[in-house]
Amino acid sequence: MNKYMFLGAGLCVAMAMTSCGSSESAYRKAYLKAQQRTEGQRVETPTAPVTTTETPTVTPVTTTPVTQTRVIDNTDATPVRQERVEVQSGAALKAYSVVVGSFQLRANAEGEVQRLINKGYDARLVYTADNNMYRVVASSFDSKADAISSRDQLSSQYQGAWLLYAK
Repeated sequence: MNKYMFLGAGLCVAMAMTSCGSSESAYRKAYLKAQQRTEGQRVETPTAPVTTTETPTVTPVTTTPVTQTRVIDNTDATPVRQERVEVQSGAALKAYSVVVGSFQLRANAEGEVQRLINKGYDARLVYTADNNMYRVVASSFDSKADAISSRDQLSSQYQGAWLLYAK
């Protein structure tokens, strides 16, 4: 019984050692490709020449009419998030808004809106269905520069305030 187990184990080891070995031709092909790449030549395998008779397809450039093009001012590289939002309370949003808080619970967001209103801000509550979040907007502006200056003033009280471009 021990002889058969020893013989079976030896046979398995022998098969494992011989089946994983690579042939010399595979190493040679890889070596030739690497050597040709370093020389800047075209890579060819020695077994079969590669010939292509296909011409590359060229896709024409299509232009979009100016009325369909939407330009968002980002020349100053200030990050602006773009989300689809619905105003839940407060006035309608303008192009750029300063968001000072995001909440999953509407009651928490409404409390923050009320605090901002008490401080004299024209705060709004908006909802993003994509993220299922209530955003607290402290102020909204037509120009990005005004929104940036407002965000900078609010950042001392609300760290992490960010700009929203409403879709």
